Amino acid sequence: MKKSWLLFVLLPCLAVSAFGQESRMALTVSGSLLSPPFVAGSGNVYLHATPGYGVLFSYRYDVTPLSRLEVNYGYSQDKEHFTSGSFNYMVHTRVNEVSFAYVRNFSFHNWNPFVEVGGGGWIFTPIDDTQTTISVSNLKQKTQPGALYGVGFAYELSPSWDFRMEYRGIIMKTPDFGYKNFDTRRYYNVNDPVIGFAYHF
Repeated sequence: MKKSWLLFVLLPCLAVSAFGQESRMALTVSGSLLSPPFVAGSGNVYLHATPGYGVLFSYRYDVTPLSRLEVNYGYSQDKEHFTSGSFNYMVHTRVNEVSFAYVRNFSFHNWNPFVEVGGGGWIFTPIDDTQTTISVSNLKQKTQPGALYGVGFAYELSPSWDFRMEYRGIIMKTPDFGYKNFDTRRYYNVNDPVIGFAYHF
């Protein structure tokens, strides 16, 4: 009887342990460098943004050994420089990313290349400080929907840890902060290389 009770108590523990060994989930923390290109918009409006240094947090869930779902949150700051024949303004900007993607993984021993595609929203918030040269009362926080694609690799350091490097591309309309004079009426491809470490659990 005692053996039966012992088996009854141990079975759930063994199941949890076996599930944990599958490592179906992973958390990644990466350094990020958002690098928007120069944009010559319609109406002689030009946009040149400085690189945005930031951090990217990613959660991946293994649907199958080669297919994964990913959710991302990113944070960075940059300066959006708008110019035309009649104005020259700088907007210090906080950029928040909330995105999702489908990830296709490939396995070659310790090397795991992957590609991904998805979408999300990038929230541009003007910061009221000395780096912003236009009154923020003229500007609004804007969320730009966009498409996300990427290619990279993960190198297995141990059963629990990976080193990851990836190029991400983000396609979206240029931000205008709800200010008509800043509307370039253009879409651009933002380059976003990331480097980080992933923990599997």
